[in-house]
Amino acid sequence: MSNDKYVSPLCERYASKEMQYIFSPDKKFKTWRKLWIALAETEYELGLSENGKPVITKEQIEELKAHAEDINYEVAKEREKLVRHDVMSHVYAYGVQCPKAAGIIHLGATSCYVGDNTDIIIMTEAMKLVRKKLLNVINELSKFAMQYKDLPTLAFTHFQPAQPTTVGKRATLWLQDLLLDLSDLEYMIGQQKLLGSKGTTGTQASFLELFNGDHDTIRKIDGMIAKKMGFEECYPVSGQTYSRKVDTRVLNVLSGIAQSAHKFSNDIRLLQHLKEIEEPFEKNQIGSSAMAYKRNPMRSERIASLANYVMVDALNPAITAATQWFERTLDDSANKRISVPEAFLAVDGILDLYLNVVDGLVVYDKVIYQRFMKEIPFMATENIMMDAVKRGGNRQELHELIRTYSMQAGAVVKQEGKDNNLVDLIAADPAFGMTREEIEALLEPKNFVGRAPEQTEEFIIGVVNPVLKENEELLGLTAEILV
Repeated sequence: MSNDKYVSPLCERYASKEMQYIFSPDKKFKTWRKLWIALAETEYELGLSENGKPVITKEQIEELKAHAEDINYEVAKEREKLVRHDVMSHVYAYGVQCPKAAGIIHLGATSCYVGDNTDIIIMTEAMKLVRKKLLNVINELSKFAMQYKDLPTLAFTHFQPAQPTTVGKRATLWLQDLLLDLSDLEYMIGQQKLLGSKGTTGTQASFLELFNGDHDTIRKIDGMIAKKMGFEECYPVSGQTYSRKVDTRVLNVLSGIAQSAHKFSNDIRLLQHLKEIEEPFEKNQIGSSAMAYKRNPMRSERIASLANYVMVDALNPAITAATQWFERTLDDSANKRISVPEAFLAVDGILDLYLNVVDGLVVYDKVIYQRFMKEIPFMATENIMMDAVKRGGNRQELHELIRTYSMQAGAVVKQEGKDNNLVDLIAADPAFGMTREEIEALLEPKNFVGRAPEQTEEFIIGVVNPVLKENEELLGLTAEILV
């Protein structure tokens, strides 16, 4: 690797080789050639002729197919220095390898035929890889949720102790966000259509000329190309390009995944601060260059960092779509070739990190229990009061006593730094008629989590598992973190 020029961290540090290849020049230019073959085959099958003689022959198509993969990059690069046009440079280079077919490559098409159709093909393939990784995160997270569905923990609203939940139930909240993202992603994958071959302003005028004004024949071109490239259809109308709103819609889905991952990473970072749950920490990992004892949640922090980038990056195609003029302008090109791939590369890195973190989460149940028991006396006061009333106590009097004792116990905790002594205060008051042991029996954590275990199980079995079952051939991924 050269160290004297900028290299994107998305490639060096975060994104997988699989996602990097999808957006590689090799993938792009090989797809261009497949599109040129599809166009030539379509024109041949539709009987394109001049004076009764076929314009395209089977021999020419076979020649094109023979060189679909072995791209002569150096020829294309040298040609582009001369003509300053990437598409025409590759048309020329392909023609050098295919002298018999050189004259019919790109026949009737404009640059967007290969450029825009390839962009759709690549984005669709990238979305399918994102979907695969998202499903694997959902799979691992569902295992975690089931494993800890019964483990009581303090819930937090406003990051203040609130009515208890379970560790597994909390995980279902992360899962539900991801299922929403999966639904959006699958919808967008299903929505993808090719541009087709519509010419310089989308009117197919060049094909009208090629096929001597035969509208019935021209109507078949886009559908035939779509099928050859693995798509159901093309957009019925366009300017020179497909609508740039397509990029906006795709990156909005990626932004949604980033939002969900960011929320998860925030929760893990807070839980790690509380020493309740930690992300994986390797034997030789250094948490801090100065403070050797530290175990910083760097993977979760990286998820948040990349997620911030994706959420902001999603503004790029929105601005591009809003500012396109009429049938097209080229101010989309430089932005588009940066913003779209980098959003996918970043989300790819996010999902690898997410999978890695979930796969190695460490749960400290004793710390969770300890914090639970420090707060639960306050939350159990209604249960204590009801039990005392059953023993003959006055509800209104007991309520006032509990309020007073709660204030006193809160002051002991906050002002004196001592343990919560609410149970001692209540047990010492004969108005309640309860021993310390009887009160502590009411503080059993599982008595305060409501239906959290049942909700978790019902959600995983009834909602998550059917999705995983449908996609079980995609499961089993593990994520390697580069640095």
